[in-house]
Amino acid sequence: MNSKVLSASAAVLLLASGCAGGSSEGDALLREHGLEGVGTEEVVERLDRTHEDRAAGLTSSVTYDEVVLTDGGTETVLPMPEDRFYLAVAPWTGTTHECFHHSPSGCQGELAGEEFDVRVSDDAGAEILSGTMTSYENGFVGLWLPKDITGTLEISSDAGTATQQFSTFADDPTCLTTMRLV
Repeated sequence: MNSKVLSASAAVLLLASGCAGGSSEGDALLREHGLEGVGTEEVVERLDRTHEDRAAGLTSSVTYDEVVLTDGGTETVLPMPEDRFYLAVAPWTGTTHECFHHSPSGCQGELAGEEFDVRVSDDAGAEILSGTMTSYENGFVGLWLPKDITGTLEISSDAGTATQQFSTFADDPTCLTTMRLV
């Protein structure tokens, strides 16, 4: 192999590794918001639990493949875990909103700080998740589920019960705002 081909190959490798590692601007964005060195799952959970990111001007969007964070000037993208899907659920009794890709820093559900009994099972009937969960300040309950499954979600509280089919494939929503408690 000649030296020109080797140099071009090395440059491509350096460029690719730089893209995979994120930009220095993206690193600064994470550092500025106390998210440096934190895994994607923890970033999503931190952003979903509090309104602090809203006040700081940080916006986010959760998709099947990635979490996009921006402060209006700088954007950084974090990869989602290969085998996990984040489904944010906002049960409601009187008010809801349309949503497809969950925005922890933008979406607001009706029932913040409420306790819910949550049961998730796959189409074969196997229980994936079961327990009591408290909705975050944004009115959502965050569920980490296996990717590429279909199943049933049941959520209940003193306000009522809702049951809905869901799926966690690439074209599916990460935000579920259609579960009215009755």
